[in-house]
Amino acid sequence: MWCRRLSHLQSRLQDLLRGRVTCWALQQPNFKSLFPLAIHWHHTASKSLNCVWQQHEDHFELQYANTVMRFDYVWLRDHCRSASCYNSKTHQRSLDTASVDLCIQPKTIRLDETTLFFTWPDGHVTRYDLDWLVKNSYEGQKQKVIQPRILWNAEIYQQAQVPSVDFQSFLETKEGLKNFLQNFLLYGIAFVENVPPTQEHTEKLAERISLIRETIYGRMWYFTSDFSRGDTAYTKLALDRHTDTTYFQEPCGYNNYDRAVINTVPYDVVHRWYTAHRTLTIELRKPENEFWVKLKPGRVGAKLKRCQVLFIDNWRVLHGRESFTGYRQLCGCYLTRDDVLNTARLLGLQA
Repeated sequence: MWCRRLSHLQSRLQDLLRGRVTCWALQQPNFKSLFPLAIHWHHTASKSLNCVWQQHEDHFELQYANTVMRFDYVWLRDHCRSASCYNSKTHQRSLDTASVDLCIQPKTIRLDETTLFFTWPDGHVTRYDLDWLVKNSYEGQKQKVIQPRILWNAEIYQQAQVPSVDFQSFLETKEGLKNFLQNFLLYGIAFVENVPPTQEHTEKLAERISLIRETIYGRMWYFTSDFSRGDTAYTKLALDRHTDTTYFQEPCGYNNYDRAVINTVPYDVVHRWYTAHRTLTIELRKPENEFWVKLKPGRVGAKLKRCQVLFIDNWRVLHGRESFTGYRQLCGCYLTRDDVLNTARLLGLQA
C-alpha cells in the first residue's frame, strides 16, 4: 500500500515537472516529509532567449542554446570570476579551492537577462553569463571540436586539394601563417613552397611557429647517406612507417625500428602485444592509408632552385621513405608541440 502511494506521488510529481510549474503538493505536510527538497523548474522565454534551469540537491541543471548542462555546485563556486576569487589579469585563481565546502549549495539562484546569479551561504555572489557556461561546460565542449582534425586517407587528402602556403606569405603575414597552421591542425601535415634551399631558411620557418627543440642531434640536423652513423635514417635503405624519438622521455610517437628489448611485459601478455602489433602494422601498411610525396629538390647541379618544406605532426601522422640511389641531403629539426599549439591559439584557431 505504502509503495503504491509513493509510486503515485512520484508519478504525479513527474507529470507536474514536465509542465515546468511549481508543485503544489510540496506545500502539503505529508508530501513534504516524503520529499524534503523542493524542486522547481524555472522557465524564461523571449525572442532572443530560451532558458530553463532546475536546482537539484547536488547539482544545477541548465537548458540553454539547445544544450542540457549539469554543474556541480563546488565547480560553480570554484569557477567564480569575481575580483575576490579570480585575477582577470593573470587568469589565475585567488580563491583557495580546498576551502570550498564539498557539500555547498546556493541559497538563491536568479536570472537577470543573460546572467545567472548564485548567492552562497556566506553571502558571496557568483555571476555567470549563460554563453560562458555553454562554452565551458562538459556538455558544451562535447558539441564543438576542441582541436579540429580530419581523419583522412590518401584519397580524401588528394580530393581536398589542400593548398601549400608560400614562403613569403608564411613569414610576413598573419593570414599566411594562420592558413598554414589551419591545414596542419586539420590534417597533421602541411607544406610551405618556394623556400630558398638553405638550412638557415628552414630554421627561420621553424622559428616562425615554435621554439626549436634541442636534442642529441643538435638544434638543426643536416645529413646525407653515411653508413658510419649506425642509423638506418643515414642510409639509402627504405624506412618503414614511423615517428621519431621514441627512445626519449617525451617521444613523438610510434617507431617499429627503435624499440628496446621487450622486458617489462609479463609472459602472459607478450603474445597479446605481438597480436596487437600485427593488427596495427597491417592497418598502417594498407595502400589506401599511404600518401606518397616527392619533395621538390632545392639544387640541381650548380643551379639553385626553390624547395619545399614539409611539417609533420608526429602525434598523428607517421612518415617514411622508399629506398633511393644517388646523392641526397636533408635538413630539419624538432619543434615543441606546446609552442605550435600556442601560436595557433594566438591566431584564433581552436588548438
